[in-house]
Amino acid sequence: LAVVFAELGRDCHLDGDLYAAVDEGVRQAYADGYLRKSALADPLQRNSNTGDNTPAIVHVRLVEGDRLVLHAAPKGGGSENMSALWMLSPSAGRAGVVERVVERIVEAGGKPCPPLVLGIGLGGTFEKAALLAKEAVLRPLGQPSPEPEVAGLEREILQRVNATGIGPMGLGGDTTALAVHIQRHPCH
Repeated sequence: LAVVFAELGRDCHLDGDLYAAVDEGVRQAYADGYLRKSALADPLQRNSNTGDNTPAIVHVRLVEGDRLVLHAAPKGGGSENMSALWMLSPSAGRAGVVERVVERIVEAGGKPCPPLVLGIGLGGTFEKAALLAKEAVLRPLGQPSPEPEVAGLEREILQRVNATGIGPMGLGGDTTALAVHIQRHPCH
């Protein structure tokens, strides 16, 4: 599925429908790039392929400036199907977060086609945490969080995940993940 994060400058003026323009870009990219067209119009009907992977999933964020910047993040079913979301109690703390992530990686094994780049959304609400996780993987590979505490958590989770021995494609080894990127948000 085509997931697009749009940063729309407050002083940018669009002529036309942003969503229609993104869909046309996706349509052309999937055709010209010979990408797999696997989006279903109806999730319960296997024969409802849209034929062009539209409509895209578009997230718009208003930013300063006069430009529109698009970040494309195609999401495959394998890694997406291995995603997880938990609402942990505050008493779980940092150790609880680490344990749950590592447990999920072990449960998933080779299904998400490691080596992985783990995006983790920490805090917010149900939908905010998922969005933060997707946005986190847009950070340049391996670039640590600018927040020292979060960067330390990223290093700890990466070390623990790689110590699972799952390895590339689940065939064993010490590179189950290439990076862990965390974004956090205040929560209740």
